[in-house]
Amino acid sequence: GSAGMDLATAINVTLTDDKTQVIPSIAEGPLGHGLSVLLIKRSSTSKQGLFVLPGLIDEDFTGNIGIMVRALFPPIHVAAFTKIAQLIPFKSAVPKTSTKERGTGGFGSTGTPQIACNMPLSNQRPMLKILIKGKDGIEFQQNALLDTGADVTIV
Repeated sequence: GSAGMDLATAINVTLTDDKTQVIPSIAEGPLGHGLSVLLIKRSSTSKQGLFVLPGLIDEDFTGNIGIMVRALFPPIHVAAFTKIAQLIPFKSAVPKTSTKERGTGGFGSTGTPQIACNMPLSNQRPMLKILIKGKDGIEFQQNALLDTGADVTIV
């Protein structure tokens, strides 16, 4: 038999950029029988330019199981009830360290935040004023963009 069960989207959605987004699924937690699940892509999903980011859903999670996705080449339309992911159930062998139930706090929101500093990268580039002297003694001054690559430096 199959190791997992297909998971479908609950709504129509059009991914208009390449940012990670969450699409609600038709499944709700808890799944019962003390089972946790690994959420992974279906084998055909990546061929369509849609990446499903893997996730872990604990046995005590309640609420909608969201599917984290990224569009490689947006826009991509995903119709409601499209099977884009699958759930692989398993029995956790990790001993419980807390009696706190996860509830509806998905995507890591039940613990201490793990990202300490998140800063946007600047559009500024390293500039340098250079002086070029020709053979005839003529000098030329110019602002230059520096691009330091892995193995070369270009001015």
